[in-house]
Amino acid sequence: MSDADKQVLLEVKGLTMDFGGLRAVDTIDLSISEGEIAALIGPNGAGKTTFFNCVTGIYKPTGGDILIHPQDKPTQRINGKKPNIITELGMARTFQNIRLFSDMTVLENVMIGRHCRTKTGLTGAILRGASVRKEEQQIVEFSYHLLEKVGLTEFADEFSKNLPYGAQRRLEIARAMATEPFLLLLDEPAAGMNPQETADLVALILRIRSEETIAILLIEHDMKLVMNLSDTIHVMEYGKKIATGTPQQIKDNPKVIEAYLGEEADA
Repeated sequence: MSDADKQVLLEVKGLTMDFGGLRAVDTIDLSISEGEIAALIGPNGAGKTTFFNCVTGIYKPTGGDILIHPQDKPTQRINGKKPNIITELGMARTFQNIRLFSDMTVLENVMIGRHCRTKTGLTGAILRGASVRKEEQQIVEFSYHLLEKVGLTEFADEFSKNLPYGAQRRLEIARAMATEPFLLLLDEPAAGMNPQETADLVALILRIRSEETIAILLIEHDMKLVMNLSDTIHVMEYGKKIATGTPQQIKDNPKVIEAYLGEEADA
C-alpha cells in the first residue's frame, strides 16, 4: 500500500493551548496515518508533552480541532473528552514518568489495561456467573499474551516495582496495548535507558507496528532512536511546528539545526 492510500487516523488542525498569557502550543497541524511511526521532537519546553496532553484529554485545548478517523468507525472530534473516553475510542499513551501500580503484579498491571474493553458491570462482578468467569479468564490469557510480546512472561507474578527499569518501560507499553488502540502515544519511552535497553525498545516498537498494525507517535530526545525508527518527524520550537519530513529531510533542515544548536548553546 502506498503512503497516499493509507488512512489518516489522527488529524490535528490548528491546535492551540494557552495557560494564562502563555501560549504553550501555537496552531499546530499534524496527522498520523495507519502503520506510521512518527516522532515529535524539539528542545525542552517546546510544547511536546502539552501537545500530547491535549490530544489525550488531560488538557482541553484553547483552540483548534482534534479528529480521529478509526478504521470502520465514524470520524469523531475529541476536543475536551475525558482521558478514559479517548482511551476507549482507541488512543492509548504512556508517560514520561513511569506510572505503574507498584504493589500489583506485572500481569495485574496489564489486566487493568483491559478494563475499558470488559463488559462485566458491578452486578456481574458480585454474582460472578459463568459469563463473568469466562471473561476473567479471557482477560488473563490476553494479558499474558501481551507479556509474551514484550518479553516479560518470566516476571508475570512479580511486583512491578521490582522490575528492572527497562522492563518497567516495556510493561507500560504492554498495559497501553491492552486497551487495543489504533494509535499508541509514547512520551519519552527511552528516557533513562541504557544502550541495550534502548535497542530492545526499538525492536519492540518495530514489532508492534508490524504485528499489530498500530500507528505510533512518540516524543523522544534520543536522536539516534528517532532517526532509526521514524517514518515521519515533526519538530516543535516555542510551541510552534517548524518542520515536518523524513529523517533525512529533518537532518538537513536549517531551521531544525538552528533550534538544536541553540539548545546546546544554552546548556
